[in-house]
Amino acid sequence: MGDARDFANLDGSVELNTRNLKVALRRLRKFAREGVPEELDLDGTIEGTARNAGWLDLKLQPERRNRVKVLLFLDVGGSMDPHVEVCEQLFSAAKSEFRHLEHFYFHNCIYDHVWRDNARRRTERVSTLDLIRTYGPDWRVVIVGDAAMSPYELLEVAGSVEYNNDEPGLAWLGRLFEHFRHRIWFNPEPSRAWEYTRSTQIVLRALGPKMFPLTLAGVAEGIDALRK
Repeated sequence: MGDARDFANLDGSVELNTRNLKVALRRLRKFAREGVPEELDLDGTIEGTARNAGWLDLKLQPERRNRVKVLLFLDVGGSMDPHVEVCEQLFSAAKSEFRHLEHFYFHNCIYDHVWRDNARRRTERVSTLDLIRTYGPDWRVVIVGDAAMSPYELLEVAGSVEYNNDEPGLAWLGRLFEHFRHRIWFNPEPSRAWEYTRSTQIVLRALGPKMFPLTLAGVAEGIDALRK
């Protein structure tokens, strides 16, 4: 029988206690000039004016914008409840640093659907397959979760604690990982504990060496890996 628990949305507007988390995320940004030329091109104006015998030749250029696109998947409920504060800090920092950011929620494992609003998670679902078809492999994927669950939630049909899933969670993670080469996983549990959790080890085997602790140092290391 499915689990009918309710989850709360994370607050993406909270003020961070430190700016270091934003600085760490900022390392992922890639800027390019896009859009309508509205910003003064000082060098171009000087050069154009010099070529124009001293008559002002005003040059404009598009604004520099961050081109990096990020999909953020957030595990909510259950064992993630003690980590809400740090997850909200990461969510808030990501919203402030990435112009192209889409976020989705899941519980324990990503199956055939995710959702944007926990209050509507049973009525407004987003198909994981549609998500893969919609967002190209140039999108960077950041998954936040403790990867702590019963192994059958990853390995078995109907393993979800919420509904009878037709395919194992590991199959859906595999599809995501195959499509999105640029991917990382932030785990709020200390890295020294990962080897003692079987489900975390299963996820790590599928993910590769791309799981990082949800600490300032771990975020910085993860962002460096995501840039490659």
